[in-house]
Amino acid sequence: MTAPPPPASLAPRPAEALLWTDPQRAEVFRAWLSGIAVAQHLLPDTVRLASADASFRRYFRVDTSIPGTPTRIVMDAPPDKENSDPFVQVAKLMAEAGVTAPQVLEWDRPNGFLLLDDLGRQTMLDVIDPAKPDASRPLYDQAIDALVRWQLASKPGVLPPYERALLERELALFPEWYIGRHRGVAVEGKLKERLERSFKLIVESNLASPSVYVHRDFMPRNLMISVAPTLGTGVSSLPPEGALAASGRPGGGSGTTLGVLDFQDAVYGPITYDIASLMRDAFLSWDEEFVLDVTVRYWQAARKAGLPVDEDFGAFYRAVEWMGLQRHLKVAGIFARLTLRDGKPRYLADTPRFIAYIRATASRYMELTPLLRVIDEVEGTSALTGFAYGRV
Repeated sequence: MTAPPPPASLAPRPAEALLWTDPQRAEVFRAWLSGIAVAQHLLPDTVRLASADASFRRYFRVDTSIPGTPTRIVMDAPPDKENSDPFVQVAKLMAEAGVTAPQVLEWDRPNGFLLLDDLGRQTMLDVIDPAKPDASRPLYDQAIDALVRWQLASKPGVLPPYERALLERELALFPEWYIGRHRGVAVEGKLKERLERSFKLIVESNLASPSVYVHRDFMPRNLMISVAPTLGTGVSSLPPEGALAASGRPGGGSGTTLGVLDFQDAVYGPITYDIASLMRDAFLSWDEEFVLDVTVRYWQAARKAGLPVDEDFGAFYRAVEWMGLQRHLKVAGIFARLTLRDGKPRYLADTPRFIAYIRATASRYMELTPLLRVIDEVEGTSALTGFAYGRV
């Protein structure tokens, strides 16, 4: 039995229509896909571009003849530019943790081609209405559930450590790419000294947090709305009964769940990172009330599950904010680099959101006044007199 043809409006492009800069790689891909087509029930003539991300990876979608499983995903990750080993490793770790993630069905390691199951086409970001936080709360509850499961599976020595050197390299992206190359401001003198003082405080704060598995990009754009059971969400792989039952959140295994993508850069580091990433998003901003509400929900669920969060929420929230600074500064630098070095200007349009995050947090803590002054000098703005996340 074969799958019914898609509607004309969704008709796929043939494989030959995919754009390849390397004709030889295109031939290798076609030969690999044909070679696994029978075993995996693929229809090679239906392959088409699904998406591309900020790296050199591309994703294709291909139809299958499997009833109830209409499509699969192919990852194109040139091995000279992208190492697929971490993706395969973390996908396995997530499945073992009871988190919905793509299953690796085939892997041509020498050539960097992977066949994955398809978690769908709709992300959490697609269905969120920023004007209706209450309506979004159930999805954030599911995101918290997935995050706690992931963190409960943590073991030292499995993933690369999120250590001082990496934290410092990430922060260095901001002065080099955002301030120096994008804004054209020389990083020297008083400005440089202020940045160095602030960066030292941020790194020390982040290193003080307990370590768990860290996704590093746990945000709505990387959370897929999955409506079918997926490998890795079975009861046998879940934490002990009741560990995640706070607030009556739904678990995995059936109905609508959240699948997790873009996890190949996972590390072992501060427990504050992923909740900071979730609530201080690259593409979406919430008012402070909602940010606090979801963060409290995560903190309560983490405490109930036995995760090492600070027993005082105020102290925990401070650590989350300082961890968020690490991410905001890093991402602003990365988005500038994507534009100036890699020719992907669409990312730079979201940097004002990150500058607003940085200014809001720096204005709350006297120790970060030097960083606030740097931002105001570079951006030509005035110091904040209050605090609100607001929508940017």
